[in-house]
Amino acid sequence: MVMPTVAAVAEFLEQVAPFRLAEDWDNVGLLVGRRGGPVRRLMTCLTVTPPSAAEAIERHADLIVSHHPMPFRAARRWTDDTTVGRMLLDLAAAGVAVYSPHTAFDSAAEGVNARLAAGLGLCEIRPLTPHPEGEGTGRVGELSEPISLEALAERLKRFLAIERLQWVGDPSQTVHCAAVGCGAADELLDAAVAAHCDAMVLGEARFHTCLEAEAAGVGLLLPGHFASERFAVECLADTLARRFSEIETWASRSERDPLKWK
Repeated sequence: MVMPTVAAVAEFLEQVAPFRLAEDWDNVGLLVGRRGGPVRRLMTCLTVTPPSAAEAIERHADLIVSHHPMPFRAARRWTDDTTVGRMLLDLAAAGVAVYSPHTAFDSAAEGVNARLAAGLGLCEIRPLTPHPEGEGTGRVGELSEPISLEALAERLKRFLAIERLQWVGDPSQTVHCAAVGCGAADELLDAAVAAHCDAMVLGEARFHTCLEAEAAGVGLLLPGHFASERFAVECLADTLARRFSEIETWASRSERDPLKWK
């Protein structure tokens, strides 16, 4: 059987999460590996970490599709003096390629924010900050029936399969319209205020963003960066498995949220 190549999987991923949707500062696409290499095993993950890199190598993955780029910031040297350098050298030695869709997948039609908004039960979902092409960053929508901020928090917890989250605002506040911005997207708060949102879901938010939201009367639900995006790489694994049935595909079983709750 002729197996799909890294290039073939990358081409499909570019259709799912077009590069034009990525933020200017981001580093998306094929970051490590040979385009002509065959892909027999593929692992998705939120971030390439020592445990997830070791998992990919131990399970003989040919390609990692990591939501976050590796490295997240540019580096001048790749040596085993650093954690990222050691991971990169180990992955390259094992022949494991790395692809990152990151902010392109955040904003894609069936990407992280779109799925998060649908999971909240929002209707008439649309980009929170539209791009010229008719697409955009974040998502906003209305609830079919108004509910309290506390009830919306419980709905979010069920969707993300988490037990706890942080929030800002009055739990009894009525929510008619809500926005979402996965990960660290608190720069979208101003757009949520302009869209007359009653609540917003962010993966995480800075202290002063929380104060601004409170002053503006926008309730915040903060499930954590990991929880707000990890579910989507599991969905992406399913999407890739359907498209490339000949490839053994799985979402990393070793990565964990580094933040613990007591």
